[in-house]
Amino acid sequence: MRRGAVRAAVGAIGAAVLVAGLTACGTSQPDGAKAGGGAQDPKPAATGTASPTAGTAGAAGTGEGAKAAGSVGGDGSECRLPVSFALAKDWKPKPVKVEADDQFAALFKQGGMTLACEIDAKPAGNIGFLRVWVADKPAAPGDARKVLEGFMSGEKAKGAPVYTDLKAGTGASALPAVQAAYETAPLDEAKKESAFAVVTPAGAAVVVHLGGLDSVEHDQMLPAYRLAQQSLKPSDAR
Repeated sequence: MRRGAVRAAVGAIGAAVLVAGLTACGTSQPDGAKAGGGAQDPKPAATGTASPTAGTAGAAGTGEGAKAAGSVGGDGSECRLPVSFALAKDWKPKPVKVEADDQFAALFKQGGMTLACEIDAKPAGNIGFLRVWVADKPAAPGDARKVLEGFMSGEKAKGAPVYTDLKAGTGASALPAVQAAYETAPLDEAKKESAFAVVTPAGAAVVVHLGGLDSVEHDQMLPAYRLAQQSLKPSDAR
């Protein structure tokens, strides 16, 4: 399916390709089938002295070096999470809440994790989400790879994901992290996806996943994903 045709269809039906009709519990369904293999490893977030607001904003305010415009995860934010990080301009967070007895509850669980927050790129001009998944059980600080592999076990990979060790955050508060770059083919056309995992000193494990309509959207949204990586730190919200 050509990208232009898919964009038109999504615009006409309110991004139904992504949400697949699920609006239960006041939120949208996580992206459906996802896959791995063949994807180029996205450039890890800069560490050390790099500024999360450096660079020139591109299309929809998410160009290389996306500028921070608020944050999510801490007390007072839309989503209270074990970590907090900066948001790119016009990206809108929304907490995900679902009751255990809800008929769609299983869609919000994956690899021992539960979807906790969706950050929508549509107000910024892209079709996709940053989604934050929180582990159901504590993990050891060195278990980021294990956490991410558990999450990826729920993805329908075309091939082996590309895993990369990196740091999330900057300075003394930076956390060891592991990233997966991979592809999915829900519409018989491969598209890139990315995810990274961290474990806080308190043992909370988190996966931040970037999913979009296609690879072009993914690449346009990568600066917001990198901003989240670069600015991430443990939160005292819970």
